[in-house]
Amino acid sequence: MSNASQTLECTVQEGIAKLWLARPAQRNALDEALMAELTSAVRDLGDRSDVRVIVLGGLGKAFCAGADLNWMTRAARYTREQNVEDVARLSTLLQTLDHVRKPTIARVHGACYAGATGLVAACDLAIAADDARFCFSEVRLGLVPATISPYVQRAMGYRAALQHMLTADVFDSTTALRTGLINEVVPVDQLDSRIDTLAHTLRSAGSRALAETKRLLRHIHGQPINAGIIRETIECIADARVSAEGVEGVRALLAGEKPRWSGE
Repeated sequence: MSNASQTLECTVQEGIAKLWLARPAQRNALDEALMAELTSAVRDLGDRSDVRVIVLGGLGKAFCAGADLNWMTRAARYTREQNVEDVARLSTLLQTLDHVRKPTIARVHGACYAGATGLVAACDLAIAADDARFCFSEVRLGLVPATISPYVQRAMGYRAALQHMLTADVFDSTTALRTGLINEVVPVDQLDSRIDTLAHTLRSAGSRALAETKRLLRHIHGQPINAGIIRETIECIADARVSAEGVEGVRALLAGEKPRWSGE
């Protein structure tokens, strides 16, 4: 991520990267620049050996209010071909978040609307403050929540995603938790401490093990348990056992020590 970024702030401490959407005056609304910089930042953090966990949050009063109005105004004048190219920016961002090998945590407070819900669903874990409000507002504008739909439906399931996308209702953190869009709800004044605790828990695990667990669960999600899946799980744990990380983890367990992971 460029040090000259106008839309993001990033800190890395003790292996935990905190990536902040930094357009508080616009409630961190998504536009072309923010999406491009966020995509680049996630890729860069994913490649850094000193980063083990990525936290995504928003500065100011909201996580992200969805699409920037100026961006929407520009897009309204685009041709269909230009719109395909434009929407690909959000699609690429969501794919990048979904596939980055490091564990990702969404830190959600305030408004989380439209495309922002896709960011949350594409992260591995999501913790929301009790003041968070969610909405798939697209149909009210004559639009379709298409780009975010694979990630949201995976998180919420078909029925819940369909209900909230069709009604475009505003729902609270408790509903988001019940439907699976987020993992936990905490009081707003405890959000940062809970995020830090979770991030340090993830940081203590082997980075290869975390990445392979993410990859495996993504691959087998929704698939029938057949011979191919069973074989893949056997090979996955066999590879882990003979990896340098697996050997170190077992050694540390038997010695009553904390593992000394590579890169630490």
